[in-house]
Amino acid sequence: MASQSLLKEFFAFIRHEKKWWMIPLVVVLLVVGALILFASSSPLAPFVYPLF
Repeated sequence: MASQSLLKEFFAFIRHEKKWWMIPLVVVLLVVGALILFASSSPLAPFVYPLF
């Protein structure tokens, strides 16, 4: 429940302040975070490490 209100508040901030450039930044940060999370607990880790 709290994460939904956080998302709503984030998008309301972006819409109100016209900070559209923040959307790709947040998406890239989330993708990199997910990649690091999965790379540390996956058997595919040796193949992901060269990306960094």
